[in-house]
Amino acid sequence: MLAKRIIPCLDIKNGRTVKGVNFENLIDAGDPVQLARKYYADGADELVLLDISATLEGRETFLDVIRNVAKAIAIPLTVGGGISTLEQAKKLIRAGADKVSINTAAVQNPELIKQLADYFGSQCVVVAIDTMLTEEGWVVVSHAGTRKTGLKAFDWAKTCEKLKAGEILLTSHTSDGKKEGFAIDITRRISQSLSIPVIASGGAGLPEHFAEVLTHGNADAALAAGVFHYGLLSIRQVKEYLKNKNIMVRY
Repeated sequence: MLAKRIIPCLDIKNGRTVKGVNFENLIDAGDPVQLARKYYADGADELVLLDISATLEGRETFLDVIRNVAKAIAIPLTVGGGISTLEQAKKLIRAGADKVSINTAAVQNPELIKQLADYFGSQCVVVAIDTMLTEEGWVVVSHAGTRKTGLKAFDWAKTCEKLKAGEILLTSHTSDGKKEGFAIDITRRISQSLSIPVIASGGAGLPEHFAEVLTHGNADAALAAGVFHYGLLSIRQVKEYLKNKNIMVRY
């Protein structure tokens, strides 16, 4: 059995790490390079950087962040935010990213998933799915959670796999930032139906939440931001808890 991964995420805006609730009310959470170095030393298995503003003006700033973060760590680095073309993805890979993450652009142009996979290999392509619980069930939202797409999360995840995505980053917009636990039901349904890894995101607050989503949720990895940024939990603390629960993690 493969070891479960614990992955911190840095949301980047104008060169700084930020964090909010339900993708809103953003506040400064620190210097991304310092945080990356800290998480690497603390045992992070991978690191995710997301350019949440993804503006043309901020793109060069973000490339500088990627270069500096990549120099500070020796673990896989996934980068996303505003990627809509192969050329943009190439820039991020050249700057030091090991994988690229696409979200809204994949919804608008699903063939981009296959295009990136054909060029870089599926192992480099992560499709981020932001999902929200509605009366119609778990639906996909885009544009940082501001627009409903009409897609069902489960169906979209299956489509992404068919288009050669190497991994799914599943974020519950409903749970994001609330520290009340991951969305176990939709995570489990998607994880059990796909042959590619699923990273659970949105809602981490306690070590128990990580254990629950990695077992009952069947996720391959768990991602969190605020609980790590503000020192509520450390990666080492979470891994110790998981180890004591006989959940295989890397040390």
